Amino acid sequence: MTLQRFPRPDYSPLEPYDPGRSPVEVNLSDNTNLWGPHPGAAEVIRSCPPDTFARYPTAYATPLKEAAARKFGVAIENITTGCGSDDLLDSAFRASTLPPARMAFPNPTFSLVATLARMNGLEPQPVPWSEAEKDPRAILTSDPHLVYLCRPNNPTGQSVAREWLLDLLEAVGDEGPLVILDEAYADFGADHFLAEATETRRLLVTRTFSKLYGLAGLRVGLGIGSRSLIREVEKSRGPYKVTRVAEVAAAAALDDTSGWAEEIARETRENRERLLEELERRGLRPIPSQANFLLIPLGSGRGDGVPKALPRSGLAVRQIDAALRAKGVAARPFPKLPGIGDALRVSVGPWPLMEIFLDALDAVLQEERGPR
Repeated sequence: MTLQRFPRPDYSPLEPYDPGRSPVEVNLSDNTNLWGPHPGAAEVIRSCPPDTFARYPTAYATPLKEAAARKFGVAIENITTGCGSDDLLDSAFRASTLPPARMAFPNPTFSLVATLARMNGLEPQPVPWSEAEKDPRAILTSDPHLVYLCRPNNPTGQSVAREWLLDLLEAVGDEGPLVILDEAYADFGADHFLAEATETRRLLVTRTFSKLYGLAGLRVGLGIGSRSLIREVEKSRGPYKVTRVAEVAAAAALDDTSGWAEEIARETRENRERLLEELERRGLRPIPSQANFLLIPLGSGRGDGVPKALPRSGLAVRQIDAALRAKGVAARPFPKLPGIGDALRVSVGPWPLMEIFLDALDAVLQEERGPR
C-alpha cells in the first residue's frame, strides 16, 4: 500500500482566495449592506461585557438558533450555524458523500462552489443555465451526489420559478442527491423554501447575515433542514464556529421588530429598479434582478434567455473595472461568463452611491469614445 503524503495531489490546481482589489472610496463589488450594520446588532456589540471576549461561545451557537427558530417558525433542531454561509456549504459538501463524487450546479453561479467542491474531493459538474432553465432535471444528467443552486442566483440576480425547484426536488426524491439551496439574496425579491427544507431529507437551505443585516464582518450563516440532515452537517461543522459577539449580534438582528430590515429590503428593491432604468437609458441592458445587485453584460451576449447588451464601449471588462477604480468606484468584473460574456456586477445601495457610480461610468464611456 502506497501512503499518500502531504500535500493532497488534487489541491495542486487550487489557489488561495485573492480578490486582488485595492480599497476605493465607493465599493460596490461585494453585495454587502451599503446602509451599514443592523442598529440593534451594533448596540448589542457595544454593550458586550468583558467575558464576551474572554470566554468560548456556546458550542453550536444556541442563542442564535433560538432566535432563528422564533424568526422562521421552525424547531431549533432544524437549524445549524456557521462562520458565514460559506462555512455551511463547506460543511455540507464534506458531510454529503465520500470522494470521488460529483457536484452539479447551473453555470454561471457563485464562483466559490466549484473550489469548495474540489477542496472536499468532489468533481464540479457545471450545467449551462440555458439547459437547466428549460428542464431542472438536466442538472441530474451526470448522476451527481450533490446539487448546488443559488436562488436568486449570483452573479445574474435571476430566480427560477418555485415550480421549477419543486420539480427538481420531486426528481431527487428521498434517495437522490442532497440539494443545497443558497438563499443569500432571498430577502430582496424571491420567495423562500424554509418550510420545505424541514419536510424533506434532501434539502438544505442556507442563509447569510452579510447582505440584508449588514454583518459581513462578523461572518455568520444559518442552515435549515430536516433534523437528521442538520445533525450530519453539525458533525462536519464542528464546535465553536460562531463567536460569542457574532451569535448575540445576529440573534439581536433576527429578534428586532422595528422594521429596519424590511425598510432596507424595500429601499434596495426600489433603488435596484431605478438603477436598471438609468442604465437602460445609457443603452445598456442589465439583467433584471431579484437580488441586491445588477449584472450588466458588456458584449453582444449569446441570448439563451439572457438579455443582450447594447455595446457602448470597446473596452474589456477588466479595463472598465480599472478605469472605474481610478475614479474611486469599484464594481465586480466578470470576464467571459458562460452564455453572457464580459459583465460588470454592481451592488445596490443608497441612491447617492448609485449616482456616484453612474457619473463614474458615464465618464469612463465618454473617455473611451473620445471627443466628438
